[in-house]
Amino acid sequence: MRSCKVLLILFSFIFLAVHGAYAMPPANPKDALQPQITAESAILVEATTGRVLYEKNADRLMYPASMTKIMTCLLALEQVNQSAPVVVSYDAAATDYAEVDAGNILTMKELETEMMLESDNGAAVAIAEYMAPSVTRFTEMMTERAARLGATHTRFANPNGLPDPSHVSTARDMMKIARFAWQIPAFRQIVGQKTHQVRFLSGSGESWEADNTNRLLGEYPGMVGIKTGWTEAAGGCLAGACTRNGVTLISIVMNSIDGASRFSDTAALMDYGFPRVHLSRGEAKERIERTLWVHDGTTYKVTAHPRTDVEYLLFDNESVRRCSYTFDMPRFINAPVKQGDKVGDLVLLYDGQEMGRIDMVADTSMEKGFSLIAHVIDFYDKILGPFLA
Repeated sequence: MRSCKVLLILFSFIFLAVHGAYAMPPANPKDALQPQITAESAILVEATTGRVLYEKNADRLMYPASMTKIMTCLLALEQVNQSAPVVVSYDAAATDYAEVDAGNILTMKELETEMMLESDNGAAVAIAEYMAPSVTRFTEMMTERAARLGATHTRFANPNGLPDPSHVSTARDMMKIARFAWQIPAFRQIVGQKTHQVRFLSGSGESWEADNTNRLLGEYPGMVGIKTGWTEAAGGCLAGACTRNGVTLISIVMNSIDGASRFSDTAALMDYGFPRVHLSRGEAKERIERTLWVHDGTTYKVTAHPRTDVEYLLFDNESVRRCSYTFDMPRFINAPVKQGDKVGDLVLLYDGQEMGRIDMVADTSMEKGFSLIAHVIDFYDKILGPFLA
């Protein structure tokens, strides 16, 4: 009997030694809730406010691969007429993994779409050559624009993300770039297409169908963008955007272990994020009004309302009772003013900390002109300005 007990105890020790790693609860219960991803670096935020739901090595310098093309597309959307014809050069067509041919002519919009869906490296070079005296100068423009968006650790060496030791970014920086681009309707329209019939104005190529390399589109519920990336040096990369019940989350994963894992990593982040967020309705926009003084206008004031109703984006167990708002608006604005122009911000707060902003927009238009009251207010404002600043 005693020998049986000894054997039972010995068996128990062996079982615990083999299976203990699975049987023991995590030291921190929250660790069990964290998304299980292969990516070396990642971040997940709510698109409107930028509030971070999850991050992993988000400030580590990494290779962004073809997520680089988000910035190339952003610059083209900001600075170029989308109907402008672009001729593909021999250098662009000779770029590694180019789909376009030398002599092809496409509108800038078609070239951007080809670049973002098919991840065409040659299309990115063609855009750079069109927009700057050299590709090198264009990459400097990319880096400068990134810095203005707060992506200060990013350095671009080419417009497409091909391997280069000096071509680096971070998950947090790429998130800042992706979030800004996502605010542009034309950008969202491009990256949200699963397929697109590319139309050539002339050249050797004929119209053909481009397939989006982001295979989560149409497969993962709510997925609406943004851009894949892959090189041997960078590993699997993906900037993802997903919308459900009025909430959009944006994720960045960098150096997933293979091409497939960037998609499963992104899905895991979204699965983790959406249960943690919800929108809580605040005041209707019609009930919130501010008045601004107007200088050099036909009258002396204009009223403004928020562009949208107030909705607070809350995480986990946050309570709407701890939400409030304030205003970030100038003392005066200068005419002319158009109806719908942004004239300030309504700032959303949680426990007094900023959690988002809504544009305050002018209710009416006003031309430049003369108003006696406006002139008097302008005079006093110039005198008192240094004391009120």
